[in-house]
Amino acid sequence: MKILIAEDDAVASQLLQSTLERMGHEVVGTRTGTEAWKTFDRTPVRVVVSDWMMPGMDGLEFCRRVRARPNTPYTYFILLTALKTGPENYDLATEAGIDDFLAKPLDTIAIGMRLRVADRILWFTREVHQLKQLIPICAYCHKIHTAKDYWQRFETYIKQQTGSEFSHGICPECLEAERAKLKCAS
Repeated sequence: MKILIAEDDAVASQLLQSTLERMGHEVVGTRTGTEAWKTFDRTPVRVVVSDWMMPGMDGLEFCRRVRARPNTPYTYFILLTALKTGPENYDLATEAGIDDFLAKPLDTIAIGMRLRVADRILWFTREVHQLKQLIPICAYCHKIHTAKDYWQRFETYIKQQTGSEFSHGICPECLEAERAKLKCAS
C-alpha cells in the first residue's frame, strides 16, 4: 500500500518510515500537518498514519480535512499519540474521523495488524463503491428501482440525481419499425 505519514519528530518519522517500508509499503513522508494536507490534497492516498500533536495543523484537523475533501475515495486514518489514551481522547479522535488510534512508542506488531485491517476495510469500501454504481433497472419497462422500493421512470430518476432534462425523439431504426407496424395494421 501507499501510505502517507505525518510526523514532526525526525527520529520517530525515520523509524516509522523504515518500519513501513520493511513491511513492503510505499511511504510518502511529511513533517507537519500542513505539509501532509497539501501532499494529500494533491495526490490522495488510501492510508494515512499521522502524529496527533504537530506544529501548525494537528492530526485531528488533518483528518477532518481528509474526510471533508469531496470526491475522495475512503482513506483509512491511523493516529499516533504520546498522549494519555483515555476516553476523552478516543471521543475527540472518533469525532474527527480517525479510524485507529495507536500510542507511542511505535509497536511494530500493532501497526502491522492495523495495516492489515486497513487493507481489508479498503477492499470492502471498493466493493461497496462498485455496488453503489449499479442502477437496478427493469429489463422490460426500464423503470429504476429506488431505495424506497419504488419503481420510477428512467427519465425521472436521472433528472432527480443529476438535474438533467430529456428531450424525446425517435431513432431511424425505431422509426422504420413503427412504420412497418403501421403498414401491417392498415
